[in-house]
Amino acid sequence: MLTVEGIFRDGQVRLLEEVSTVAESKVLVTFVESTDLDLRVLGIDEPAAAELRAKFSTFEDWNDPTMDIYNDYDNAKPS
Repeated sequence: MLTVEGIFRDGQVRLLEEVSTVAESKVLVTFVESTDLDLRVLGIDEPAAAELRAKFSTFEDWNDPTMDIYNDYDNAKPS
């Protein structure tokens, strides 16, 4: 099974990457609700969004696999 992201627009599905390994195949199309936020609707302009991005950038480290050690920190720490 191969999953490829795409966009449905004007009655057609456009894949966001080339699929050269499949000559012919049945497909399933699932419509996913957008999780994009329009920050302007929330009263956040571009400078404020940039400031928020900068503040939250320190949390990107939590996606690093070496941070998994902290997932169950309280139970793993020595008594």
